[in-house]
Amino acid sequence: MNLAEKIFGTHSERELKRITPLVDKIEALRPEMQKLSDEELRARTKEFKERLAKGETLDDILPDAYATVREAAKRVLDMEHYRVQIVGGIILHQGRIAEMRTGEGKTLVSTLPAYLNALTGRGVMIVTVNDYLANRDAEWMGKVHEFLGLTVGVVLNSMKNDERRRAYACDITYVTNNELGFDYLRDNMVIYKEQLVQRDLYYAIIDEVDSVLIDEARTPLIISGQSGKSTKLYETCDILAQQLKRGEASGEMTKIAAIMGEEIIETGDFIVNEKDKVVTLTEEGIKRVENFFHIENLSDPENLEIQHNVILALRAHNLMFRDKDYVVKDDEVLIVDEFTGRIMPGRRYSDGLHQAIEAKEHVKVRRESKTLATITFQNFFNKFEKRAGMTGTALTEEQEFRDIYGMDVIEIPTNMPMIRIDYDDAVYMTKNEKFSAVVEEIKESHQNNQPVLVGTVTIETSELLSKMLKKEGIVHQVLNAKFHELEAEIVAHAGEAGTVTIATNMAGRGTDIKLDEESRAAGGLKIIGTERHESRRIDNQLRGRSGRQGDPGESRFYISLEDDLMRLFGSEKLMGVFKSLGVAENEQIEHKMLSSAIEKAQKKIEANNYGIRKNLLDYDQVNNEQREIIYKERRRVLDGENMRDSIFKMVYDTIDNTVDMCIGENTNQASWDLNELNTILDPIIPLKPLTAEDVEKMKKDELKQSLKEKAVKIYEEKETEFPQEEQIRELERVILLKVIDQKWMDHIDDMDQLRQGIGLQAYGQRDPKVEYKMTAYEMFNDMINSIQQDTLRLLYHIRVEQKVEREQVAKVTGTNKDESVTKKGYQRSEKKIYPNDPCPCGSGKKYKQCCGRKGA
Repeated sequence: MNLAEKIFGTHSERELKRITPLVDKIEALRPEMQKLSDEELRARTKEFKERLAKGETLDDILPDAYATVREAAKRVLDMEHYRVQIVGGIILHQGRIAEMRTGEGKTLVSTLPAYLNALTGRGVMIVTVNDYLANRDAEWMGKVHEFLGLTVGVVLNSMKNDERRRAYACDITYVTNNELGFDYLRDNMVIYKEQLVQRDLYYAIIDEVDSVLIDEARTPLIISGQSGKSTKLYETCDILAQQLKRGEASGEMTKIAAIMGEEIIETGDFIVNEKDKVVTLTEEGIKRVENFFHIENLSDPENLEIQHNVILALRAHNLMFRDKDYVVKDDEVLIVDEFTGRIMPGRRYSDGLHQAIEAKEHVKVRRESKTLATITFQNFFNKFEKRAGMTGTALTEEQEFRDIYGMDVIEIPTNMPMIRIDYDDAVYMTKNEKFSAVVEEIKESHQNNQPVLVGTVTIETSELLSKMLKKEGIVHQVLNAKFHELEAEIVAHAGEAGTVTIATNMAGRGTDIKLDEESRAAGGLKIIGTERHESRRIDNQLRGRSGRQGDPGESRFYISLEDDLMRLFGSEKLMGVFKSLGVAENEQIEHKMLSSAIEKAQKKIEANNYGIRKNLLDYDQVNNEQREIIYKERRRVLDGENMRDSIFKMVYDTIDNTVDMCIGENTNQASWDLNELNTILDPIIPLKPLTAEDVEKMKKDELKQSLKEKAVKIYEEKETEFPQEEQIRELERVILLKVIDQKWMDHIDDMDQLRQGIGLQAYGQRDPKVEYKMTAYEMFNDMINSIQQDTLRLLYHIRVEQKVEREQVAKVTGTNKDESVTKKGYQRSEKKIYPNDPCPCGSGKKYKQCCGRKGA
């Protein structure tokens, strides 16, 4: 605590003082609430809605509403909000983060702001980290809301669209962050308005907010479809990767090293940088790859794919580890969340890494995916008008919450004093010595009937410890990503006397560990951490499993100098000092320098991880601005707005742009290139080809006007082919949506390619982010032009069958009312041009290199 905080109090203490009168007011209403009958208490919901309709604000009715929920919870659940829980509820309503220790009843806290904000009728989302918690909390806390006359829904992974739609239409909806984000993306891919499942994003209360908005924010949500790319190259590169030899570098190739002309000596075929998780080929390695593939120069543009896939294969073998980063189950590679230890269903590593791991593990290599829609959690949750969060550990990341989400963190005191004892780290020279000490500690506690929860960072460590405990005959439970479906039940029993539980990281988070009397007498739950995590916050989460509501407990971390954290980020000088001390085998080392080195290493990694997330956000900000424009336009079309005027605007824009491109300003009419104008315009709008006689004595503006009038006339003739006007209007909407979606998918792909290559701009003394923004802007404009041209091309060339209803419209455009995409396409009236055909514009180039280029 600094001097200012000693004098004026911390930010949290000052903020808590401000809301004290409000908390007093709510507590003072308790006797009044107790006098009400169930019917009278329930009738308050209608009364609050009427008060809001008359102009009162949520803040005006907050004390009465919170007092009502508090009394309802007491009657329905036999749980009455503590004073600190009311404080937490006010902080959440204010759109902030409430840091409340584990066991302080955050689930009950959320009922207060959820009820209050649901009175607006706009819907409240309570976001949890897994389906189990979403379902449990909806059933458990939902009883309070239903008692007060509100509707409660839950969205689970297994649900169909109709069920999701009903759940989102409720006053309060419990849902996981993944389901919520994916439903948002899917809603922006539908063709008919009735297929939408979500309503507007108004207010989200995020449980375990640090897990959702910090830990998971490094990986964007992606909806993928299969691309046509072959998977053989992955298998070939995997064979090669196993033949290449890992080497070492005499130093690190930095910009300073290059300027100073330092020579870096490399051995082997490739070098692995574990700190930055990067693999590079040596000169020798490059030669071996060139020989293997019979190519002259690996750096040639046509060999970039080979180079990329070889690096992926090497990364898969040297930086991605089975039972740590992923598990193999039912012939499938499943990602393990490094922060929660849980399997992440439906998530795949991007850019071909997942396929490289599949090739390494000899399971079926699935086709590389094509991104159909994507968004980061940062940008998604910032779409809510108001968001709030609760967790036991957020203060260490407060700056990130402020910078990216505009939320400050308020530390809320515990209901009962914290009496858990947190011991200094026990440090050993080797991993073997460390694990032996952990097993001895578990044995001793087990004999005293003290429950033990052992936290591990990897599945591999949890299984190693399990084997060691089996040898000692100690009965225990193992909870890791392989058995995640049992996690809540196993964790719930972890506080019973003599129970030993091994769990990866935060597995079972959100589940209370309650002690029995025997466990309390034996000293409460003992937490043993088998190594420090990269983030101090994750360590604090493990510690926080013990000492709830004034329970006794203790915690200690066991560390070895061989742990990844110390090996990669501890200073070499410090490691050298301890190795030179000649510490006896199995002797525990304790030193302030060591504790300080561990904290410094963690801060270094936290800063690095924040940098990665901030960088991801900076780049996605460009995508986000474009996504907002596209999704807004999509929603306008989806809402059934008449598109006729928009179509005519596209006609005018296309004619203006084409004429301007083919005919310069103030040019002599004799020099007008009518051939080029006809070639470009005719495939889009089937106008009669212009001749010199047609444009005789015309000015450029008159030419434009003439073409526009002809184009409108042709379109009006097309409209008369439809028995009813609403059919052509429906067709316009469906075609426009289909074209937008196809072009947007291609654009996402192109932006991804641009993002991967933009780093090279740094070598030309340019800011990659600025270059990315400028290029992306040009690409977006090209895409908009391309959308206009393709939409017009389809509408002008569509052939109408005898009777056109929605089913016929679907047939013509290749869409289905219940599906976004079907295999049928539209009816083609002109000959298909293939990529390698001569371009019809007469340039002499192949179509794919001329008018067939994306955005051309």
